[in-house]
Amino acid sequence: MVQTMTAKMQEKRERILECALDLFVDKGYVNTPVREIIDRSGVGTGTFYKYFDNKEDVLKILLEDFLVQIVVSVNEVFKTEKDLYLRFIESKRVMLEVFARNEKLAEIYSRGHGISDSIDQCLKEFDDKFLLFASKNIQYGVEKGIFRDVPVMPVVSATLAIINYAVYKWIVVKEISKDEMIEMVISFHHSLAIGLVEDNRLLRTLVD
Repeated sequence: MVQTMTAKMQEKRERILECALDLFVDKGYVNTPVREIIDRSGVGTGTFYKYFDNKEDVLKILLEDFLVQIVVSVNEVFKTEKDLYLRFIESKRVMLEVFARNEKLAEIYSRGHGISDSIDQCLKEFDDKFLLFASKNIQYGVEKGIFRDVPVMPVVSATLAIINYAVYKWIVVKEISKDEMIEMVISFHHSLAIGLVEDNRLLRTLVD
């Protein structure tokens, strides 16, 4: 919905989002009724529906805001880091650091698939943006003779898969720590990047 929000309106909206996030993590999305979000946030029913259509709309906005943080962080690395090898590694590190700073949102992200078509579409749009970023980086490296000429989509799909797996192991099943989650992904990408580098002399320069 399009409207100009005052600071007080924005504060109420953020309060609803924060309370909903807490409830979604504590009780699960399915087990959290709108009434409980309203009661926890201390707003009226009319106020809730002024900003959100329903519970699914709240979840979608939480995920969209979180995924925008990730895309912005990754895009910043792509704009500032010119070394393609380092860009390949550091873009994953900053992505994981956003997950690490936002544990509740990371859990919602990891558990979000299958809730509804709308939420699945939101997550798919993020995946598509990530795959586009990663594939462009590799393809550019291939064109410049830095990376080997390999099929790009299987590589970038594997990078997304290991990220999702590591986040799940950390935040859902709690088998690894936050630092171990980041290390799992970064070590995988170091190994993958070594395989991508075309010139072994360049590789020695990069890893030394």
